[in-house]
Amino acid sequence: MTETQSTPTIPQVSLIALFVTALITAQVTAAKVLAFDLPVTLPVTGAELVLPGAALAYALTFLASDCYAELYGRRAAQIVVNVAFAMNFVLLVLVWSTIWAPAAPASVDPAAFETVLGASTNIVAGSLLAYLVSQNWDVWVFHEIRDRTGGDMLWVRNLASTASSQAIDTVIFVGVAFYLAPVLLGVGPVLGGAELAALIVGQYLLKLAIAVLDTPVVYLVVGFVRSRAGEHSVSAA
Repeated sequence: MTETQSTPTIPQVSLIALFVTALITAQVTAAKVLAFDLPVTLPVTGAELVLPGAALAYALTFLASDCYAELYGRRAAQIVVNVAFAMNFVLLVLVWSTIWAPAAPASVDPAAFETVLGASTNIVAGSLLAYLVSQNWDVWVFHEIRDRTGGDMLWVRNLASTASSQAIDTVIFVGVAFYLAPVLLGVGPVLGGAELAALIVGQYLLKLAIAVLDTPVVYLVVGFVRSRAGEHSVSAA
C-alpha cells in the first residue's frame, strides 16, 4: 500500500467516513451546551465543565485524521481536511434550504427546527475558522514530529499534534463565536472575560482527556491496518 494508491481500501474509506461523520455531527450538535459536574473545584472552571455539544464529536475528527495521516501521508491527510472544510458549506446550504422551505401542517415546529439546526452566524464563523486552522496545524505538526523521530514514537506525535491543535481550535472558536463576531458583527451574546476563560478551559480539559484516551486507539487502528496490508511505513510526503 502506498500514498498514491489509486484504489481506496476499506480502512482508508472508513477513516474518511469517520472523519466526515464526526465533523457533520459536531456541526448539528453545536447548539446544545453541555455541563459536567466535577468531583472537585478547579481554578477558572469551578465545579462544572461547560462546553458545546460539538466538542465530543469534534474530538473524534482528530483521532481519524491522525490515523489517516500516519497510514497515508501528509498530502493525503491535508486533502481530506480541506475537502471536508468545503463540505461544511454544503451542509450549511442543505440545512438552510430546508429551513427556508415551506413546512407542511404535519411538520415539526419550523421555529424549533431552525433553533436546533440553524447555527447562528457567530457559531458558523467561529467553527469554520477554528476548523481550518486547527486541522491543518494537526496534520503539519504530526508529520513534523514523524520526520524528526524517524517514524518512531507514534504516541508522541499523536498527543502533541492533537493537544496543540485542540488548544488552537478551542481558543479560536470561543474567541470568535462569543467575542469577536458578536462585537464586530453584532450577532450572538458577548461573553465576559471570566465566562470566556471558563468555556475555553472547560472545552480544552475534555478534549485533552480524549486525546490521551484515544492514543491506544490510534495504535490499535494503525497496527490493525498495517498487519492486514503487510505495511510498515508510508511516505509522509
